Amino acid sequence: MRNLSLLLLCLFLGLSVKAQDKAPAYPLITHDAYFSIWSFGDGLNKSVTKHWTGKEQSLLGVIKVDDQFYRFLGEETKNYISILPAADELKYQASYTFDKPESDWESVTYNDAAWKKGEAPFGDDRAGKTKWNTDDLYFRRTFDVANPTTAKKYLKLNHDDNVQVYLNGKLIYRKSGWVSDYIYLPIEDGILQKGKNVLAIHCKNTAGGRHLDAGIVEEDTKNVTIASATQTNVKIEATTTKYTFTAGKVELQVNFTSPLLLNDIKLTARPISYINYAVKSTDGKLHKVDVFFGASSNIAVNTPNQPVSAWKTSKNSLSILKTGTVEQPVLKKRGEDVRIDWGYLYVAVPTKFNSTQFIATENESLKSFMSTQYPSQNQVSNSKNLNLCSVIPFGQVASTEVEKYVMIGYDDLKSVEYFGEKLSPVWRKSGSQQFEDQLAEANTQYPVLKSKCAAFDAKLYSDAEKAGGKSYAAMCKLAYRQAIAAHKIVYAPNGDILFLSKENFSNGSINTVDVTYPSAPQFLVYNPELLKGMLNGIFYYSESGKWKKPFAAHDLGTYPLANGQTYGEDMPVEEAGNMIILTAAITKAEGNAKYAEKHWEVLSVWANYLLREGFDPANQLCTDDFAGHLARNANLSVKAIVALGGYAQMAQLLGKTDIATKYRTAALQMAQNWMKLADDGDHYALTFNDKNTWSQKYNLVWDKLLKLDLFPKELYKKEINFYLTKQKDFGLPLDSRKTYSKSDWIMWTATLADNDADFQKFIQPIYRFATETESKVPLSDWHETTNGKMVGFQARSVVGGYFIKMLADKWNIK
Repeated sequence: MRNLSLLLLCLFLGLSVKAQDKAPAYPLITHDAYFSIWSFGDGLNKSVTKHWTGKEQSLLGVIKVDDQFYRFLGEETKNYISILPAADELKYQASYTFDKPESDWESVTYNDAAWKKGEAPFGDDRAGKTKWNTDDLYFRRTFDVANPTTAKKYLKLNHDDNVQVYLNGKLIYRKSGWVSDYIYLPIEDGILQKGKNVLAIHCKNTAGGRHLDAGIVEEDTKNVTIASATQTNVKIEATTTKYTFTAGKVELQVNFTSPLLLNDIKLTARPISYINYAVKSTDGKLHKVDVFFGASSNIAVNTPNQPVSAWKTSKNSLSILKTGTVEQPVLKKRGEDVRIDWGYLYVAVPTKFNSTQFIATENESLKSFMSTQYPSQNQVSNSKNLNLCSVIPFGQVASTEVEKYVMIGYDDLKSVEYFGEKLSPVWRKSGSQQFEDQLAEANTQYPVLKSKCAAFDAKLYSDAEKAGGKSYAAMCKLAYRQAIAAHKIVYAPNGDILFLSKENFSNGSINTVDVTYPSAPQFLVYNPELLKGMLNGIFYYSESGKWKKPFAAHDLGTYPLANGQTYGEDMPVEEAGNMIILTAAITKAEGNAKYAEKHWEVLSVWANYLLREGFDPANQLCTDDFAGHLARNANLSVKAIVALGGYAQMAQLLGKTDIATKYRTAALQMAQNWMKLADDGDHYALTFNDKNTWSQKYNLVWDKLLKLDLFPKELYKKEINFYLTKQKDFGLPLDSRKTYSKSDWIMWTATLADNDADFQKFIQPIYRFATETESKVPLSDWHETTNGKMVGFQARSVVGGYFIKMLADKWNIK
């Protein structure tokens, strides 16, 4: 009754009640694995914006209404003053020993004169200045504090693995595990003393690498604080995230648009997004409005301690700011938790908007905006943590909406290395253009692209709703940009398009085949050329003779270096099956087998391997490698059978009748044998030799979509009915071993249903996961079905698999 009364009151007062879209994190700037900025959690102004890895990459927005200031974008980054600098700020030596010392080793009075002295950090990685290769490290730093302030103190710590930290003999922190970067941990008041202090740490290695660095900082009490605007709505579209705020007597709408229109590869590859501001008065009176936008130079670094330079210029009717690292180590870093530290970040505003642009630290930039006293320098060299700032005047705003925008882009100079050759971004393929020219083109195209994006967003939602209902459509909207932005588009030296994925939040592999496989449906729906771009590099790897095994490689390397597989173990049936199935899907999407014909020789090698080894797979990994090895995997066997059926289908289209007959016959016989071996009464088992188990047979979806008819439809129905007895609050578990699941596979499994009612029974729990999970990160595809928490993985391309039902609809598969 209370909620009903509130609704009636709102209607009585003439207020609109808007249903806000909910997501674990909200996409803002989404282009590739390096240029990908998100708002984590609820409220655009509730936290610092971050790279998908979780590292801060601050975008800051403040609106001035008359003489009042309201923050609507991001949260002010905390600034710290070092009391005891860590090694990322200042070289220092600490006392250390690898041997267990006396019981009072952590105390202020302990004599560590017999300990060794070493430069920090300590570790066995490249960053380690003092090598540490034992299980235990004991570390002491003695320091003086002349006059402790009342500011809040923090332990600044980077450790791998288990750690116990003492300050003046008192345990202030303990953790089992490791971190990948510095963390800031509050220190209880009164522990830090005037005069002599001792920071003592025991770090224990349990597995993997070793690393330790530590210092003590305090909060900068001079930080600027600004009142928050009130967020009244947020709406996620395929290409745009829209926010609405109230700031005094003004309504502000902020739209983040990354124009990833997949039918236009050149546009999709251009790394430029728009941030649009629309302002209007809400009380019928005039209000003077200015909008401040700041973009941190940390968007262009791997770690915040890297020195940067920044420039202010103008060209092509644009006011432009630019920043990048001093070092510019182009393509020198690879791996998972790594951000780009080469190339340049750009912020551009049309000169017709009469903006004021300047370069300063974040705190100083906010002070400048509030005082209207702006720095005048056009270049800042060899600095850190700069802010690229734009102040856009809107003048006296009435009830008629006024719109202006900024553009934010990234020139990565060289995008990936491909078998030893550094490949340029698509827009630079001609070798003649500068990034400023791309900004000018994006500025000219803005009105048209704004309309195109709005039309595309509406059609995507309409098509998705028709295919799977409102909750399904909401999931597709959320997945769309994420799936694209985990890839990079380039062209190979031979002219082939490459659409190279990064295996985000996993091992950082580039062009992983079993990441391509679940991602494929989105690109089959919107542009099969991009799926070819996901397969071309793998085909080249085998066809060039660089990969000599009779099945497809797992990957092409570790992002951004695609010089050959770096994953430590093959997935023979998995990857051979994936490549054949996806080639068959391209064949169906295009209505011809030209792409298959181009690669027929290596497809035949892989098909022969599956004919020999695919039906009853040996103890090997599949795409669900996080679940461990599995012999006689029934779902992996399905993949091999379906792949052989797809190979036969392509052979038939190419007029290879004998081959088609041979492989079709073999696949049908395998399917019959499979049903006998996997039969477990009311369902089919996880493995051939272990009954009373079960698993999602998501690979069956391609038997249905490609109309192979290898398995009877009654088998789909039998599995669906059984799965519905295993549902949890947040989805269907992957199999009988654990209660966690993969939402992309649930979508595939749900598409096997022959009616909408059953389909919805699978979709609603994972929609609940996406909208209610406590894990506030870019959408995870691996979650716990009992409580909706992320188990692992985030921001991965595999959510492109959500489009499987739209693909079935497009292909008129019922």
